[in-house]
Amino acid sequence: MLDLAISEFFDDRKAAWLKKKINTSMEENEVKELKMECENLFSLEEWLPNAAKRAGQISLATHPCTFSHPSARKNKNGYVSSVISQAMHASDGYLRTGNVVVDVDALGNAAALDVYKFLTLEMEDGRSLLSHIEQGTELSVNLLKIQSKPYQVLREGFLEMSETSGESVTSSKIKQVFFPVEEDYHQLSLLSNSGLIYQLRKRVDNMRFSDESKALREIKRKGNFSAQGFTEIYNLTTIGYGGTKPQNISVMNNSNGGKAQLLQSLPPVIEKRNIHFPKINFFNESLHYYDCRESFQALHKILKTEYNNIKIREGRDYRLQEIMDLVIEKMWAIRSIAQEQYHADSSRLKKHQLIWLVDEFSQEREESDQWLDKLCKELSVWIVRAYEQAIGRQAIKLGEAERIKIVDLIDLNREGLR
Repeated sequence: MLDLAISEFFDDRKAAWLKKKINTSMEENEVKELKMECENLFSLEEWLPNAAKRAGQISLATHPCTFSHPSARKNKNGYVSSVISQAMHASDGYLRTGNVVVDVDALGNAAALDVYKFLTLEMEDGRSLLSHIEQGTELSVNLLKIQSKPYQVLREGFLEMSETSGESVTSSKIKQVFFPVEEDYHQLSLLSNSGLIYQLRKRVDNMRFSDESKALREIKRKGNFSAQGFTEIYNLTTIGYGGTKPQNISVMNNSNGGKAQLLQSLPPVIEKRNIHFPKINFFNESLHYYDCRESFQALHKILKTEYNNIKIREGRDYRLQEIMDLVIEKMWAIRSIAQEQYHADSSRLKKHQLIWLVDEFSQEREESDQWLDKLCKELSVWIVRAYEQAIGRQAIKLGEAERIKIVDLIDLNREGLR
């Protein structure tokens, strides 16, 4: 008694063969003869020896070399070694061979694809027919025991599809890396896992074209409510393997028409930071004299004048307030990015500046004035130094009256700095 999958395989093969041979103009006896020929052709006695002879024309592979180059399979040294990876599953977070359950691919003579399909049939126990033949189970023995060929000959013929030669043969057409090992190099041939490639396509197609996804998209198109959502994947690219002859690449490639999906793979777009949270000192890193250059130049012109009247003093106060306004503006800019850029473990900012700039210390900011006193003193020193840097050698040495005025103006802006 044959496994149901094997019976269906032969039934399908017979139906396809008869469909090609029989036409409506044939006589009844001709049709009858063709059916008899078909039964004989696909009988186990006839088909199994022929299939076992052709099995060696197909090689199982998890990483077919032909995905790197269609002509990579054969060179002057013979056929490139067929790679069947046995990587184990591990919860390591990587998308790699072994971590995704995929089918084993095959490459070789397209005329032997029927043998590949036969050997990869899934039996009632969930294992492939090839697995049964490899282990010599009762199922495989009962199947391969025929009169026309010995069991062992058939078994060895079918196993050629999964066997590899003792030596490793690669191809210059495969992408290769020479990896340094001690004082020598180890050659690595970089191959594609075709199972992963087409598992991705399968999942993407299911997201986009399944009946459920189509129904949910239709609900959205009509503007109706649905508690269940659906997934969209944008910026997909289709890649083709093998051109007009996808069968020359692999069995899996041929069954997918040679087309696979590529997800967008771009480096992350790093947001350019125009504002940086200070690491050590706000007045050295976040506030620069050239930010206030125009105000300092205008202040310098006023300080140079020999007059001292109300308009001169108002002009001086106006320019100093401009500088104060910029300081307060910078303060709010730093506070706005403090939450994402300030890290307590690495920051070396002075305590009173932390209280001033980080909302984490907002309560202390409101309840105490000690930090503000230190800040106002630092700010008055910075204004004098920034003026001297902005004007250079022509800067006027500020007297006590000007310094007192700067301190007074800062005091007027204490609440704005809080």
